[in-house]
Amino acid sequence: MTTHETIEFDVLFVGGGPANLAGAIRLMQLAAEKGQELEVALIDKGAAIGSHAISGAVMNPAAIAELFPDYLAQGFPVEQTVRGDGFFFLTSQRSFKMPLVPRQMHNAGFPIVSLSRVCRWLGDKAEAMGINIFPGFDGKEILMADDGITVTGVRTGDKGLDKDGKPKPNFEPGIDLLARVTVLGEGARGSLMKALAEKLPIRSGRLPEVFETGIKEVIQLPENHFFSGSAFNDIHTMGFPLDLDTPGGGFVYEMAKNRIALGFLVALGYENPSLDIYDTFMRFKGHPMIRNIIRGGKVVEQGARAVSTGGWFSMPRLAVDGALFTGNGAAMHSTPAIKGIHLAMKSGMLAAETIMDALVAGNTNRRSLDGYDQRIEASWAGAELREGRNFAQALAKKGPLKWVHLAAQYISKGKGLIDRLSAMDDATTLTPLKGDAAVTRPDPEQSKPAKDDPAMVDKLTGVYLSGTIHREDQPSHVLIHDQRVCVEKCYPTYGSPCTRFCPGDVYELETRKDGSGIKGIKLNFTNCLHCKTCEIKDPFHNVTWTCPEGGEGPNYKQA
Repeated sequence: MTTHETIEFDVLFVGGGPANLAGAIRLMQLAAEKGQELEVALIDKGAAIGSHAISGAVMNPAAIAELFPDYLAQGFPVEQTVRGDGFFFLTSQRSFKMPLVPRQMHNAGFPIVSLSRVCRWLGDKAEAMGINIFPGFDGKEILMADDGITVTGVRTGDKGLDKDGKPKPNFEPGIDLLARVTVLGEGARGSLMKALAEKLPIRSGRLPEVFETGIKEVIQLPENHFFSGSAFNDIHTMGFPLDLDTPGGGFVYEMAKNRIALGFLVALGYENPSLDIYDTFMRFKGHPMIRNIIRGGKVVEQGARAVSTGGWFSMPRLAVDGALFTGNGAAMHSTPAIKGIHLAMKSGMLAAETIMDALVAGNTNRRSLDGYDQRIEASWAGAELREGRNFAQALAKKGPLKWVHLAAQYISKGKGLIDRLSAMDDATTLTPLKGDAAVTRPDPEQSKPAKDDPAMVDKLTGVYLSGTIHREDQPSHVLIHDQRVCVEKCYPTYGSPCTRFCPGDVYELETRKDGSGIKGIKLNFTNCLHCKTCEIKDPFHNVTWTCPEGGEGPNYKQA
């Protein structure tokens, strides 16, 4: 029987994104104000803080200005400052600048940032304050007290297992990290939160979570580029290459050193099983307007990420006995504004205030930690979340009704015609292929990268540019529970959509040599970008994503 070393802390933060980094920093600030000495630890599955944070983003500075009022003087990493917004509707060949930019997307004066750099900066600040930071350690298992309802910490993953799950000579068992309070800030579709939801009713009475998956790039442009003379350096698009019934859109942000952050998001509630997320991204880049922006450029980094966009009514219960939930894993995101960093940070900061009160009172049960929920509701973050409470659900509607709902919400600041619009689980929305219809793909002329154009790269090159590394002789962290479901149900019904919704080519269709059909799905798990789209969108819940060995996965540095 494996023995696990035990280390105890006052507070343990699981996940090294902006929510938990801001929360840990705020907790140490409060401890210093109150003369308290705390042992605080933060673990992250990435090899370094920021290595799994992919997003060139426009950032509302509200939270960072509260955490560090002199953040600019302290060297906060700003790429550019938004000088104007460009909001465009795209058809297949043309672009139309919209006369009205929705108020939630007014970004003039906001910083454009690299999220990986922001996280590294916050990580340095946290470490300097005495926080124990452990990158390369994944939270593999929630630890519970004997009462079955109190979270006592997490167990990190074993290291040094072979592909069959057996210990190698360099085997290191996971460590039990115990804490009076554990803060889960794993990001969208966190595996520990999912496991906890199977034990405790944290999602009871909530709408199902809904998600978008974004593919994002950093592109190096020549010195004289589109933004050199543009009145705006923050572009958002809607329309092509999606139809108006499928939510999603693109963005382009100017960054430092003649670089841009470019990406496209697709809401995972889409219905067409033939939709290929990467091909959709390439078609967006092939649009004449976008092609003009990236002309002469070279992709230097690419990645993908799922984002929880359901908002207020899909948020879980924010506290249980011994634990709190922060950031996008708790649906902290403003879908109307297409922003979440500031909300994630604020959630971590309010969690810290709640934790400090509970520690001073000597009680960290749910009743003491429920003040977190009240703090969120009373804050500017709560007000912003409430304004967007029905937005993603309205976007999912079809035809003219969508625009009626959105207009009513815009006027009423969130309430709309129905104040708790229904939502569907993203895994349930695909429509079956009709009869013997083959899977169709988008126009290949716009989705194929030109061999001599470094601004257009194929899927496997994108995986390479993400810096993704997984040790091949370890158990696959992507699990297909029953290949018979893939062969007998999923392929005949939907044409194996995993081969199209995965942006990293993890899923490969294997056909029989005699041409009689498919043999199953081959897993290329070393390509995994940790976006978790597969677990979200799989129509038969036949896929489970788990953390690989700590320190593996993408290695984002630019955005």
